[in-house]
Order: sequence, then structure tokens, then C-alpha cells
Amino acid sequence: MRITGGDWRSRRLLGPGKGTGLRPTPDSMRERAFAVLGDRVAGSRFLDLFAGTGAVGLEALSRGARSVVFVERHRAAVRLIERNSGAFDLTADRAELLVRPAAAAVGYLADRGDSFDIAWADPPFEIWIEGLEALTQIFETGLLGDGGLACLECPSKADVAGSLPSNLHIIRDLVGSASRVVMIERIHRAVL
Repeated sequence: MRITGGDWRSRRLLGPGKGTGLRPTPDSMRERAFAVLGDRVAGSRFLDLFAGTGAVGLEALSRGARSVVFVERHRAAVRLIERNSGAFDLTADRAELLVRPAAAAVGYLADRGDSFDIAWADPPFEIWIEGLEALTQIFETGLLGDGGLACLECPSKADVAGSLPSNLHIIRDLVGSASRVVMIERIHRAVL
């Protein structure tokens, strides 16, 4: 695994060992998604749910994100995030790690008054719907600011469109061989 762009381009990251159950976002899919995100990343506040190895959040920092909050509940993954982020000499104002389930972290961050520009969820595929629920909660709590974007990595056959609340819509769907990254925004309705 490696960072695919930005200041830390080509820097290697530690990956999960066999049998950990972690499935990191492939470099090629991460690179495609960040190419689509483009200039939205620079200066953004980025939330990385189900952070796994931390590769997505570190990619965001490499590409100019102002700060990242990593959220992960599994201890083996937390250790990977700590080791990978430790290689980049990050300060507390640029990177924070919350060790708790995604839904609990969203509630905590909302209560704390945080806000984000981009939220990414990459849950284990067998519970992909929990990632969508967490992103929906982020929109509902106001954690994503106006124009905020949510990205869900999920199995290629997941019915994301059929599971979305009516106030959210898919703006991009990047399909890979086994996975996809679905980009979601709030629908803004005109007031008459």
C-alpha cells in the first residue's frame, strides 16, 4: 500500500496482516476517488469512518486536507493507524483518532460541535449498510457542512440508491471489480 498523490506521493504504508479481516481500499480505487474529489480536498476537514489502516485519511492529508479525524473500533486496526500516521509526524490539530464505533463517534462529534467537508466510510463489506447509516446520520446531525460530500465504499452489488433517504442523492459512482465508491450529497430543495 502507498499514498497515491500529493505531498507524500509514493510513501509506503503498513498493510494488514493475513487473518486480520481488514480490507484496505485498493490504491487504484483510492487514486480514482481522490482524482474525482480533486480540489475539494485541499483545506477540507475530513472524516474517515471505519478507518482501517488510515490510508484514506492519510491520502487526504497528503493532498492538502486541513485535518482528519480517524474513527476505528478494532484494536488491530487502531494500532495500524497509529503506526502509519506516526510515520508522518502529524500534530494533534491535523489528525485525531477516535476509538469507538462509527455511530457513537458521529454522535460524539456532533455533540462536540465539529463539522466536516468530506466524510468517507469504508465498513467491512458484510455490514456496508452500517456505513451508509453512519453517513446518513452525519447529514442529519449537521456534521457535514453546506456542500458537504459523503463517500461510501461498499460491495459493487450493494443497492445504495435503493437504501438512500429521499433527501440524499448519488452524484458519482466509481465501480471497480469487487468494490465501488459512491459519492453522496444532500438534495437542496428551493423554498417557495
